[in-house]
Amino acid sequence: MTSTDGSARTSGRKRRSRGGSAGDTPPRKVDYRNLKNPFPPMDVFSSDEITSMHETSLRILQELGIRVLLPQAREILHKGGARVDDTTQMVHIGRDMVEAALACAPKSIIGRAGARDRDILLELGSLVFQPGAGAPHATDLERGRRPGCKRDFRELVQLTHHFDVLQMMPPLIEPQDSPTNLRHYFTMEAQLTLSDKFPFVFSRGTPQVMESFEMLRDFRGISDDEFHAEPHSYTIINTNSPRTLDIPMAQGLIDFARGGQLSIVTPFTLMGAMAPITVAGAVTLSHAEALAAITLTQLTRPGAPICYGTFTSNVDMKSGAPAFGTPEHFQASLAAGQMARFTGLPWRSAAGSASNMNDVQAANENQFGLWGCLMAGATIIIHSAGWIEGGLTVSYEKLITDAEVLNMVAELCARKTASVNEIGFDAIAEVDPSGHFFTTTQTMARYNSEFYQPIVHDYANFGTWTERGSRDTNSRATDIWKNILEQNNGPDLDEDKVENLRIYIEKRTAEGGAPPES
Repeated sequence: MTSTDGSARTSGRKRRSRGGSAGDTPPRKVDYRNLKNPFPPMDVFSSDEITSMHETSLRILQELGIRVLLPQAREILHKGGARVDDTTQMVHIGRDMVEAALACAPKSIIGRAGARDRDILLELGSLVFQPGAGAPHATDLERGRRPGCKRDFRELVQLTHHFDVLQMMPPLIEPQDSPTNLRHYFTMEAQLTLSDKFPFVFSRGTPQVMESFEMLRDFRGISDDEFHAEPHSYTIINTNSPRTLDIPMAQGLIDFARGGQLSIVTPFTLMGAMAPITVAGAVTLSHAEALAAITLTQLTRPGAPICYGTFTSNVDMKSGAPAFGTPEHFQASLAAGQMARFTGLPWRSAAGSASNMNDVQAANENQFGLWGCLMAGATIIIHSAGWIEGGLTVSYEKLITDAEVLNMVAELCARKTASVNEIGFDAIAEVDPSGHFFTTTQTMARYNSEFYQPIVHDYANFGTWTERGSRDTNSRATDIWKNILEQNNGPDLDEDKVENLRIYIEKRTAEGGAPPES
């Protein structure tokens, strides 16, 4: 029998052996919380080409500039040495400013979660997964496709919390039945009470950010100084490609830098649409925009935690729709990895799918995109589970089937050994020629813990599968997510802190909340 997080439970069925019963074998133990990428990074461009792309990015920032819509951000950049035209809102950033920013940006970051064994290490070589994020819709086989609501947000937080291989809590869907001036209360309360993983805060204006920080600080029971000393939350900052940083995103960079919290800078560059049609051109533009955002954070607060990021794929040139899991998406991830290693910063990439349902196309695209991230050495892989329709929808069933693949990847991160016991001369000697290894001492000691046990895949033969009702993977995935929600295994909570959070939210709601800034 297998638990839904991928760890096998001890079976009640007894097997005969020379050394005892199966009940004597320990359950399988795994650690999916502290992963290291075991794959050597793959390059798509030569080192000379990467250097040329970096130099071109610096030239873009210095000669062409980037439009920065927030006056406060322009002022910070101007004081740091940038040439600013407030009339056109264009900012020209010199290479010396960028180099200074990269020099002081931290290369290793510890994200503090609600429990120390949930903390995450972000640096080159580490590996952290997130499910799909930011979708306006949710879908499952029983309730169909629908606008995201509070129930969906809470359920998806519970599902994310359940799987150890998903180490960060993203903004899975938009709870559209929660008013925008109150939504940050709901999303923070759901994350804090249903999970103890590293939480997300939307950058939607300083008032909402500050209130989110306050709720998180008090719920964690830490001081202002402790909160500002280490990142206890993160946000995702998207530039408006090409070469624009809008008001909420620029303000978010400043707010999070000042608060000592983590920003993940993610230019959204689709080849042929918001970026050049070539992989090299799109990644060069993305790199320039990321460098501009990183420079702003380091001028705001030197040493502020920041992750390099990219979200570069291509569009379908017949329809203009975003495409994911394509060869170009794979190559762009490899190139972004080379650029990230050039800077030395931890970095974020993404998988995902453009399929309209959890089908073979969805699996193919997500896995191809995922392997692009893995071969590129991404630190954080977002949209790695559940994301369909190019980000318009999170599928409950796909979150389960993708978690299966992530568990398998996590298994590959565990280093195999070849000790005397693993090599097993005695086991080989125990079996006569043309015999079998089912009942050797080695097999009986390890059969319940040696192999990964699937959560949704079915290894039964056709006859057994038919006898069980011929149920497909999606149907089995439905049973799994429903069972997880029914179990409702959240973190241990301090009821006084939960009550204080409730009182704070009720008070601020009665006062009108905090409308987002545009």
